Amino acid sequence: MKRVAAVALGLLFAASCSGGSSVSVSTVPAATSLAPGSTVPFTPGAPGVGDSYYPGLGNGGYDVQHYNLELAYAADDSVVTDVVIDAVARQNLSRFNLDFVGWDIDELTVNGFDSEFLRDGHELVITHEIPSGEHFKVEITYHGVPETMQSAALPFGIGWIAGPEGEQFVVAEPDAAHSWFPANDHPTDKATFSFAITVPAGFTGAANGALTEVVENDTTTEFHWLMDQPMAPYLATVVIGNGWQIIDDPISTEVAGLPIRNVLPPDLVDDPPAALGQTGEMINLLEEAFGPYPLDRYGIAVVGGFQHALENQTLSVFGRAMVDAPFFEYVHVHEIAHQWFGNSVSVAQWSDIWLNEGFATFAELLWIEHLYGAAAYREEVANRTEAARVAGYGAPATPPVDDLFNGSVYHRGSFVLVALRDEIGDDAFFATLRNYVDRYADRNATTEDFIAVAEETSGRDLEDLFATWLYGEELPA
Repeated sequence: MKRVAAVALGLLFAASCSGGSSVSVSTVPAATSLAPGSTVPFTPGAPGVGDSYYPGLGNGGYDVQHYNLELAYAADDSVVTDVVIDAVARQNLSRFNLDFVGWDIDELTVNGFDSEFLRDGHELVITHEIPSGEHFKVEITYHGVPETMQSAALPFGIGWIAGPEGEQFVVAEPDAAHSWFPANDHPTDKATFSFAITVPAGFTGAANGALTEVVENDTTTEFHWLMDQPMAPYLATVVIGNGWQIIDDPISTEVAGLPIRNVLPPDLVDDPPAALGQTGEMINLLEEAFGPYPLDRYGIAVVGGFQHALENQTLSVFGRAMVDAPFFEYVHVHEIAHQWFGNSVSVAQWSDIWLNEGFATFAELLWIEHLYGAAAYREEVANRTEAARVAGYGAPATPPVDDLFNGSVYHRGSFVLVALRDEIGDDAFFATLRNYVDRYADRNATTEDFIAVAEETSGRDLEDLFATWLYGEELPA
């Protein structure tokens, strides 16, 4: 993700959440029972996945396979939602948690049966015995007027946002997916998604993936979308706008060899930003560096009331301020790069966010090198290094918990890759990036995983280089 800063080319961004009703869960240990023929008791799933920065995110005991979200948006900004979660138990569950905050729950069933549930802050605790290995469905119907939530990682609210022209959109990195739908809200539990968005006639409802059907009724329109490649919950999005249109880009589609479509407000439909015409060229450049584009389509949505950009899978959301800025093309290539780094290869721990942002910022440098040559690349690296030195950016591998998307993970994170490229040479460097993407596609990786790939590919001991550039508080000369 990327955010506007006072200097050209900017710094970068992402987000998280809070709020909602709370019902305390009893502290009495849960009773256990045994499945027929089993000696393994039914026990509660863990209320977190052990993330070192945000231990309350995610849940244990099961894996989500698919989310089906049906949303009905009304002109008064209220939303009625029905979510069906297909999951598989990884232990004998006596109860399990979903991350979910806010909203009024109307009905909750597991495998078609009403189930007991409690709300405890950001946790939705559901009591239902499920044997290990069993596939099960959770269906939750709820309603309300969406609200943003305060992220634990950012100084502002994220989640479902209302723009100045009545547009509605979701930006949820890193911890706000569960502010608008019940989820196992951690990137280590990826799933496929389907969306059915009902909006008033004249509105558009967009989401991740492919538009599979549009159904026009007397007073409403239904937009059906399918994201059939694994996606972390924080990357799920909807964009709703009166007069917004889904515009195909045939030139970029032909250049990139995959569908490119954008969701634009009325004034940009016939006058899109010039840099959008470079989408295909950017994808081709990054394919040379990183390997084949990991998804089946791309595009951006432009909204107001948001000062940043976020790489929602296949449909990055851009604030109008970013699109109108003179450095939009660099933000654009940055968010495209995230489709490889962040979306396909996702972090296993949020502390390793430099693996997303440093790599995407390095893509900006590759775009400069592509347009203007090696000397311009070196000059930009020198300028950014001096700016980072003046700013006093700390170690990119240890960002603050409450300022996860600080300038270090972007700029010093990109310098790690510049230094690695200088150390092992272009052939080994780009082979490292392609091997890393190939090995961890649709999965999760850590800093240690990337270092291991770099050492394996280059045949070099790189301990000193990574210790200096990743963990040193002082920016090396």
